Amino acid sequence: MSDQNPAGPLNFLVVLTDDQGRWAMPHRMPELHMPHLARIREGALELDQFYCASPVCSPARASLMTGRMPSAHGVHDWLAGETHPDAQPDHYLHGQPTTPEVLSGAGYTCMMSGKWHVGDSRWPAPGFSRWYAHRSGGGPYYDAPVWDNGSPVAEPGYLTHAITDNAVRFLRERDREAPFYLQVNYTAPHSPWIDNHPARYLDHYAGCDFPSVPREPRHPWTEPRRSAFQAAFDDPVPHLAGYCASLSAVDDGLAELRAELEAQDMWDSTVLLYTADNGFSCGHHGLWGKGNGTFPLNFWDNSVRVPAVVRVPGGPRGVSDRLVSGASWHATVCELAGVAPPGDQWGVSESFAGLLRGETRQQPETVVVLAEYGQGRMITDGRWKLVLRSEGPDELYDQHDDPHERENLFGAARARGTQRDLTTALHDWFAHHERAGMSAYHRPVTGHGQVHPLSRGRSDAETYL
Repeated sequence: MSDQNPAGPLNFLVVLTDDQGRWAMPHRMPELHMPHLARIREGALELDQFYCASPVCSPARASLMTGRMPSAHGVHDWLAGETHPDAQPDHYLHGQPTTPEVLSGAGYTCMMSGKWHVGDSRWPAPGFSRWYAHRSGGGPYYDAPVWDNGSPVAEPGYLTHAITDNAVRFLRERDREAPFYLQVNYTAPHSPWIDNHPARYLDHYAGCDFPSVPREPRHPWTEPRRSAFQAAFDDPVPHLAGYCASLSAVDDGLAELRAELEAQDMWDSTVLLYTADNGFSCGHHGLWGKGNGTFPLNFWDNSVRVPAVVRVPGGPRGVSDRLVSGASWHATVCELAGVAPPGDQWGVSESFAGLLRGETRQQPETVVVLAEYGQGRMITDGRWKLVLRSEGPDELYDQHDDPHERENLFGAARARGTQRDLTTALHDWFAHHERAGMSAYHRPVTGHGQVHPLSRGRSDAETYL
């Protein structure tokens, strides 16, 4: 069943959470209280194999908006920003066409409320005319560091509410004659989780011991990160309660955004994407964290496969198991908006607008998605996942027989042909899509952060923490 196709241009609402695992959705986690997201999902298409371009926030966000992989846009780790004494107010995506730039050039009003984290956020990034921005990438939910007209201030209220309030205000104050593109970038459910969320959200989880979340021994790869999330390993329940409470607050934000669009009679002409920048584990696979929760940096599904619910007016409902890359969102928005993006030799984004419209045109016989983080690169064809690292170790999983990725078949005789084919495909792909000087395959990316853009020409020791 589909909604009626609207007349006129489509609007876009992108709701992006921070560190939300695919498992942390109300239909997969019965304990999670997100009734508004559940309601939206019933009238939308869930992309069940939606992969982020990198299992950490900044590079994944850059790929979402440029259609480029990290080896082409040069953001390879979370950006330290002003928290590092040597950081400069760099615009990491300068000169790289982004979704808001393309749409604003076609007459769209582009707005952003929340976490930017792909460069300096003091002033609106190119393409945006309305802007409320966090100063870095994470931190407390009360007295959060934000920019107010170029001045650093502490947000006096609860940050998730402030992000929602500013987004709603932008919708009310915008030029009603122009279509809009609105990014609502919540910091939730990123830590901290203890003493950071209103009691009314925590009350949903009073007495809950979260039976759907596994308690597993620490994976050996977490040892180099021993101090990170130790309290959560020791006593997971209060941390899970805070994690879920932060998402319940996001759910209230979804309800407010929908109510405002319905009040403006715009809900049925607005494309909604609800997704996360990267995945996250809360004990799954013996890990608390994302791609940098281990060393070697990991590409397990809980880190790279993210929730994705898309509602397109007139589009299909249900669940799709088609492989989709987050780097394809840029081209998809442009096609749905009827806007031709400028030519980009480094853009690898392939539109999946046809899927969202419910078109039945034949798909390519072989579809793969990729992700990268530092010295690691991943490719999957929907069944087999291969991870290669410039200095090892390498991994190969049969996700049909081993969906939890426990048995590494790299080097196994029975998987030799698959390993060879995927290795060739991965190397061929990057041979044609790397941008000179932008790859991190042989750089010391540790997961502790990136300070300078590669364009500055700093040494690796000065660029990566």
